[in-house]
Amino acid sequence: MFLHLGGEVVIPIRSIVAIMDLEAKDNSESTNEFLSVADDEGFVVHLSESPNSFVVTSDKVYLSPISALTLRKRATEFHRG
Repeated sequence: MFLHLGGEVVIPIRSIVAIMDLEAKDNSESTNEFLSVADDEGFVVHLSESPNSFVVTSDKVYLSPISALTLRKRATEFHRG
């Protein structure tokens, strides 16, 4: 199964490591550092100018305009289906 992250980006659900709310980075120094290093090393894919969440996969980090809650619900529904 696949998960739509926004724009024209669809990824395999099995590649997802984490789905996080972007506001969490403001509350966690380590999350903020992780995103900064990933961006510096070219692993971050910006899907929107105003992202709401980030999705960590085995090879990239996607900044998505779709909320983390919505992405989690979609991933769970597909997994159950």
